[in-house]
Amino acid sequence: MDFFSQIYLRVLDWAESRYAIYYLSVVSFLESSVLPYPPPDVLLAPMALKRLDKAYYFAFICTIFSTLGGLAGYFLGEVLLQFLLGYDLVKPESIELVKKWFNNYGFWVVGVAAFSPIPYKLATITAGTMSMALLPFIIISLIARGARYYLVAALVRAYGEQCDKWLQKYIDRLGYILIVVVAISAWYAS
Repeated sequence: MDFFSQIYLRVLDWAESRYAIYYLSVVSFLESSVLPYPPPDVLLAPMALKRLDKAYYFAFICTIFSTLGGLAGYFLGEVLLQFLLGYDLVKPESIELVKKWFNNYGFWVVGVAAFSPIPYKLATITAGTMSMALLPFIIISLIARGARYYLVAALVRAYGEQCDKWLQKYIDRLGYILIVVVAISAWYAS
């Protein structure tokens, strides 16, 4: 059964669509503010693979729209704070304590979340809730998101064709192994 191969080939087909850049922009924006998954890397990598000459352009699009989505998450966090305070769902003293901590470390929290697999949207909403200074938020978002997406583009340009051949050969086995590992992990966790 070639279930995972079909998914992989479908994503590659999407990457060649004339609407691919729009899909990439929308996914980048929504993933940074409200969408749980997929991360834009899932589209960025195959798009860069299909158009190696535009890999860095695609990384730029991801960076800009992801940062804009981060700003939407930031403002969503500000609204959320007013809601929580307006209905007495949190104590103002608790918020002030967390704000002090976030003022000291928020820049790094946003940076780590922007670069790593940690959901960036959690950091963006928290940054807005904690009233992090907007300019540092934008700067670290651009730097860390850009580093992540440009790294993906660089890796695809360097090793993409080799990885593509390897994935086409082994993706079904890897997919089923992943399902077994997740099932065993869930079984042991329960």
